[in-house]
Amino acid sequence: MKIDFDKMNGLVPAIVQDALSGKVLMQGYMNEEAFAKTQETGMVTFFSRSKNRLWTKGETSGNFMELVSLVEDCDGDSILVKANPKGPVCHTGADTCFAEENSSKTAFIDHLRTIIKDRKNNPTEKSYTASLFAKGINKIAQKVGEEAVEIVIEAKDDNKELFLGEAADLLFHYLILLEAKGYELDEVMEVLIERHKK
Repeated sequence: MKIDFDKMNGLVPAIVQDALSGKVLMQGYMNEEAFAKTQETGMVTFFSRSKNRLWTKGETSGNFMELVSLVEDCDGDSILVKANPKGPVCHTGADTCFAEENSSKTAFIDHLRTIIKDRKNNPTEKSYTASLFAKGINKIAQKVGEEAVEIVIEAKDDNKELFLGEAADLLFHYLILLEAKGYELDEVMEVLIERHKK
């Protein structure tokens, strides 16, 4: 990474995004030392302009932010930090410093899609997902049908744990089917978006 710390007197803006939800959590500043400490410890660390020292998010509250990745922007003068927050991010107790709720985990689906694609392209004998791809489209489609029937059966009862388990199975196998067909979930979203416009 080539970050231009000299451009703004040794500091660059660091925008923190929840690695699972994609929600923007906060913005702080990093100098070279804060950047290095973040990489070294795996805990997001900033340079506090008010305290004039390094500040690891969560050092007093316990609401640390575990580092997932660091990416510089096209000019090398700001950083996108993806992290897993361990509690509310804002000093006010809010989920984010922008007073937005950060409860959605749906961005994890994109991570799961990446794993499924990898299992298809780099199969291993131990992978259940790779074994489905090896069995072909008919077996994958059959599995989606089985999971759909199982969720319908569980929907008739009041066992939340069993219902959510079947819902997870159906969603997982549906994503495998899309990958097997060579279609992206975004294409399905486009159909829904177009329908919503009507």
